[in-house]
Amino acid sequence: MTDEITQWPPTIAQLPFFASGRFPTADLLGRCEGDAIIKTSGRDLIEQVREVGLGLQSLGLAAGDRVVLLAESRPDWLIVDLAILASGAVTVPVYPTLAAEQVGFIARDSGAVMAIVSTTVQLEKILLVAPTLPSLRTIVITRPDPAANVPAGSVAIHTLKEISARGHDAIKAGWGVGREFHDRAKRVQPSDPATIVYTSGTTGEPKGVMLSHANLVANLEGVVKRFNVDERDVALSFLPLCHGFERLVAYVYLSQGVSMIFAEALETVARNIAMVRPTLMTGVPRVYEKLHARIMAKGQEGSAVARAVFAWACRVADAKACAFVAGRAPSLWLAWQIQLADRLVFSKIRAGLGGRFRFAVSGSAPLGETLGRFFYGIGLPLIEGYGLTETSPVLTAMPLDAIRFGTVGTPLANVELKIAADGEILARGPNVMSGYYRRPDDTAAALKDGWFYTGDIGELDDHGYLKITDRKKELLCTSGGKKIAPQPIENALRANRLIAEAVLIGDNRHFPTALLVPDFAALSGRLGVARPADAAAAATLAARRDANALYAEAVEAVNAKLAQYERIKKFHVLPRELTLEAGELTPTLKVKRRVIDVKYKAEIEAMYRE
Repeated sequence: MTDEITQWPPTIAQLPFFASGRFPTADLLGRCEGDAIIKTSGRDLIEQVREVGLGLQSLGLAAGDRVVLLAESRPDWLIVDLAILASGAVTVPVYPTLAAEQVGFIARDSGAVMAIVSTTVQLEKILLVAPTLPSLRTIVITRPDPAANVPAGSVAIHTLKEISARGHDAIKAGWGVGREFHDRAKRVQPSDPATIVYTSGTTGEPKGVMLSHANLVANLEGVVKRFNVDERDVALSFLPLCHGFERLVAYVYLSQGVSMIFAEALETVARNIAMVRPTLMTGVPRVYEKLHARIMAKGQEGSAVARAVFAWACRVADAKACAFVAGRAPSLWLAWQIQLADRLVFSKIRAGLGGRFRFAVSGSAPLGETLGRFFYGIGLPLIEGYGLTETSPVLTAMPLDAIRFGTVGTPLANVELKIAADGEILARGPNVMSGYYRRPDDTAAALKDGWFYTGDIGELDDHGYLKITDRKKELLCTSGGKKIAPQPIENALRANRLIAEAVLIGDNRHFPTALLVPDFAALSGRLGVARPADAAAAATLAARRDANALYAEAVEAVNAKLAQYERIKKFHVLPRELTLEAGELTPTLKVKRRVIDVKYKAEIEAMYRE
């Protein structure tokens, strides 16, 4: 690594100049397209950022202006984001999965003067709500459909290609224009606003989190100091850049010369891993749960001997992880078994994942100890972290050389944590937001005496590792006055291979119940039947009596470790997976409890009537 002074820029506005100056020939960005990877060097990156930035400025983009960025994750998302920031303007990232009304709320609340959209589908959302957006002047579409019929309106519409051409022509026409663009980026101050990120909101109306350049750079600094990544690393990206976690990760990669390759889509990740052969990857727990399920399903194939060898190797992996956490060297017998299991099983699993992984990162929700031990045991350390949009977002991360499963690691070097009397986690540091946009009351409630109140419940152990136990606002309170933390119980249920998702019910009820979502591949394999080909077949499988008996066993296994008042008295098996499209999950794949309560009201009420 280079000297600490040159490891990060003073503002994100200067990041593209910083990255291209240090890594002009390195492939900083890329995208999987079919069987090829289209790459962008550091030199190409700064040229594209400069052209887009000058093009946007030619449309009147000024310092402090808010720009909605409504697009899927691709290299051009980052290029546009950096062009906005280098112009001194403010990026307002929006999930492309949101409905038009939700997009309209964010654009209106932020006072956006410009919207940059990816496709005609996203353009139609903006046009639908444009009459309610008095500040909106301009729309830019990055990937227009030539066959689409775009209706005329009061808002000017341009293509990104046109914008880039404007910038290119400006550079050719005026000597020093490129230098002036850089000078403008230098005038951006660390205290200036960089982005307003609207919380996805498992409940209630989203709030705009105001983050400055100083907030983002402080978090970049904290992450870089925790993890040793450099230009030798290659990362596969498939999480949405509009989420603070992946966006901050992208900034870290650019500052350190890591090659960031975007997957074609979430559905192609397995194929893209084989193409990219990454050394790093970030994901959410559900991604790793599905990967684990595929590995386990593959291990059940073949002869009885092959299945027995796989089961033995899994036990060895767990023993290896437990020895590491306990701080003891494996016994000679265990060391020999680890070596043999690696040759027979683990090396083949890693080869199927490209064979070059150093570590992967899981964020956004709890991972679970069992999963963490498994991946460490097979030679792929899975590092957990914790943070919130309001903290830019990372607060803690797991040290690679001192993993403690079941925790989310220790605070970054420039972050302070403490636990309030009621168990709430409080955070302080240069990465904490300045407040919620145009919401002084909400800001005052969240920021008190220099501390940010996270709304999460947790505990710090004697070594400074943080363990999240639940969300403060999601604690269930039974009619008998008992408080139940749903997350640990739901995590225990999801640890069973047959359960893809679990939602604990019980607020203001006599006892807890649960909605269970099957892992249909695992369930069909367990019952020895074909995997369901459609929704009707899935519903039929979920309703089978023998399937219900398996879930009863799973629930009882979890109940055996719970206090009497926490035990699940009844459960209902849902006929399909929860989805983002149905509004049941947030864009980061967290369950929207209020939506579930409403959508499955009949099923819930039935459990309390029977």
